[in-house]
Amino acid sequence: MTQADIQTIRLTNGKTANVHTQLFINNEFVPGNGPLIETINPANEEVICKVHSADEQDVNLAVESAYKCYYETWRKVAPAERGRLLNRLADLMERDKDEIAILDAVDNGKAFAVARDVDVTESIGCYRYFAGWADKIHGKTIDTTFDKLCYTRHEALGVVGAVIPWNYPTMMAAWKFAPALATGNTIVMKSSEVTPLSTLKFGELVKEAGFPAGVVNIITGYGHTTGSYLSSHPKISKMAFTGSTFTGRKIMESSASSNLKKLQLELGGKSAQIVCADADLANAAFWACGGIFNNHGQSCNAGSRIFVHESVHDKFLELFIAETKKIVIGDPFNEDTFQGPQINKSQFDKILNYVKIGKEEGAVLAYGGKRWGNKGYYVEPTIFTHCNNSHRIMREEIFGPFVSIGTFKTIEEAIDLANDSDYGLAGGVYTSDLDTSIKVTNEMQAGTVWVNCYDIFDQSTPFGGYKQSGFGKELGKYALHEYTQVKVVKIQRLSKI
Repeated sequence: MTQADIQTIRLTNGKTANVHTQLFINNEFVPGNGPLIETINPANEEVICKVHSADEQDVNLAVESAYKCYYETWRKVAPAERGRLLNRLADLMERDKDEIAILDAVDNGKAFAVARDVDVTESIGCYRYFAGWADKIHGKTIDTTFDKLCYTRHEALGVVGAVIPWNYPTMMAAWKFAPALATGNTIVMKSSEVTPLSTLKFGELVKEAGFPAGVVNIITGYGHTTGSYLSSHPKISKMAFTGSTFTGRKIMESSASSNLKKLQLELGGKSAQIVCADADLANAAFWACGGIFNNHGQSCNAGSRIFVHESVHDKFLELFIAETKKIVIGDPFNEDTFQGPQINKSQFDKILNYVKIGKEEGAVLAYGGKRWGNKGYYVEPTIFTHCNNSHRIMREEIFGPFVSIGTFKTIEEAIDLANDSDYGLAGGVYTSDLDTSIKVTNEMQAGTVWVNCYDIFDQSTPFGGYKQSGFGKELGKYALHEYTQVKVVKIQRLSKI
């Protein structure tokens, strides 16, 4: 690490922070050969700094570093030692929790308090959870014939390539780093070129924790160049990707045309929340509000479609708008801020264009729909009513604080409306009837369905989608299967009894 790699940036609250700007390869920060990329503070639209990007030569250097480390060092490290290193890493993140949260707040625009108390805190928990699994990944002994010993081994895949999005920089990195390292893989991760700062900080902690050089490599760059080089590299055994369905298809094409690498894809969503006539409407309004407006609506599992029984629509809407009005919008470094700016001008313009589309399609703008303030990419929480499934605002992923509300007459109709989507990442139902909750959760085509709550995660619970929301599971014991392969060993007994 050199002083040339570290830049000091000024925050909107007047304080300063240090950031890494180079690539992290083989436990060292090194310059990249790709173009420098400006990272923008979405709260004030100003350049934070310029970071290095990886070209094909840099990607190859990172992969070769991971490949060499895996075969010469890391696969021979005892599982308990892998767990110790992951716990040490979590300790360092605890120590630097505020610093990591600051980087996500300035780079992503999310509220500092949310970044600290949710994103970073839960990421630390993720590393500790998978540290506990490191020495508990066991095969089985299989009784076949009397003269043979047969058993299975759960082995690491080798070098994992990972590409993470900009909406949860620290957390999405943890969801991939933690299970990959716990199961004995090495990894090359491409951070989003929009939000690289906290991921690069993580490289500093990896080295301090004592991981062997080459176990973790962090690069950044654009998806169509750096991401493409990574996903098509023949020494990558698996690609783990979180992002758009469009890019997920591109990664599948790269896998097919290179070495048929294993894939894990967590893609887009247009998740539905169903509010039944017998629901506790105050509870439903509270959770449904968080379900769409958490993280400024920039969540793949956001409950962006709400279907309300026609008999309680007006009352629910009144309560829902009341909850929405409690949202505090402002500078990410104000402690009471819940909603900061959208990530960039492109997303800002996209969301406001969907306001125009919603009006043109005949939906009713019930709340919001405008820019907030005069500087930064802030959008008011936006609520449309009188929506139906033919409307684009009901079908397309907007990825912002934008919700579309429709009505239904019967629970069967509500389920059909919820399932009438290309996506199947998540969903929710609000009801006081157990039979209804079982019926909806059984029939909703989604990887996660919440009942009388929404957007609740923990490290032991798997997460992943149906349909065009992708395949494979993050978190929990299920994630271990995504990063291992099963080998069968049969030994013939030579001696006779």
